Amino acid sequence: MTTTLPDKPVLAEGTGKPRRRLPFVESFTPYAYIAPFFVLFGIFGLLPFLFTFYVALFDWNPIGDQTFIGLDNFSRMLVDPRFWNATGNTVSIWLLSTIPQLALALLLAHVLNHARLRFALFFRMAMLVPYITSVAAAAVVFAQLFDRNYGLLNWLLGFVGIEPIDFVQSTWGSHLLIAVMVAWRWFGYTTLLYLASLQAVPRDVYEAASIDGAGGWKQFVHITIPSLRPVIIFTVVTSTIGGLQIFTEPLLISPGALTCGPVRQCQTLSLFLYEQGFGQYEFGYGSAIGVALFVMVIVAAAINYLLSSRIRAER
Repeated sequence: MTTTLPDKPVLAEGTGKPRRRLPFVESFTPYAYIAPFFVLFGIFGLLPFLFTFYVALFDWNPIGDQTFIGLDNFSRMLVDPRFWNATGNTVSIWLLSTIPQLALALLLAHVLNHARLRFALFFRMAMLVPYITSVAAAAVVFAQLFDRNYGLLNWLLGFVGIEPIDFVQSTWGSHLLIAVMVAWRWFGYTTLLYLASLQAVPRDVYEAASIDGAGGWKQFVHITIPSLRPVIIFTVVTSTIGGLQIFTEPLLISPGALTCGPVRQCQTLSLFLYEQGFGQYEFGYGSAIGVALFVMVIVAAAINYLLSSRIRAER
């Protein structure tokens, strides 16, 4: 005769009491709370993303035939001078907007963290005004400021003997105009991110550095910047991703609509994608450009991972 022993009860960690089995409803509840995000992401994010890869393999006309052509769209893209022009414009605008923006935000956050200002909360909240301002309204204002005939900037340049510059029609001028718009919009938001991180640094660290004879510049280099390393990496990566996808600013200031001028002097990759997909109705070629943008974003994320890992290793 075989004797069956009862199962040994599972004990909860740290106690000698048996662990209570959760009812199915209680164990399922956490998954029910997070399910809406994944459902919405799958419908509006993942499925369109996968469909983009699918369409990129076709000569896809939304009102005509869809012919499978394999990687021909990618081969065409790699030899298309318009694609490389848009890539160069995108990188140029990103560099002109991101580097000054992050440097100005870092310096301003350092000043706001140390200065004894009256109405300090007001100045900090005012940093968000450019962020909440309509991009269309900002484009109208900046277009007037940079106007060739009546712009304030050209009026000031005239005092030092410089001829009026047609910022919108020239390549570097249009890049500078768009970069200033982007930097003006985002530097306040970035400043608040840096300032929030600096608030977590104990004041005793700066006071001890002052007692040891470290001036403001040494404190900035050896205390402020190391304290902000993770946030700086985050803002660099987000600025890179945003810079690769810049669309609204060149569209609003461009005299040639989707081409952004007669020689495509400020056409970015996103604008080129929109022109090919919804202007020329070449959905397959436009999807291939979108895949290229995705690869660039992945590269930026990989660089972020490598930098983050190196910083953690140094610590």
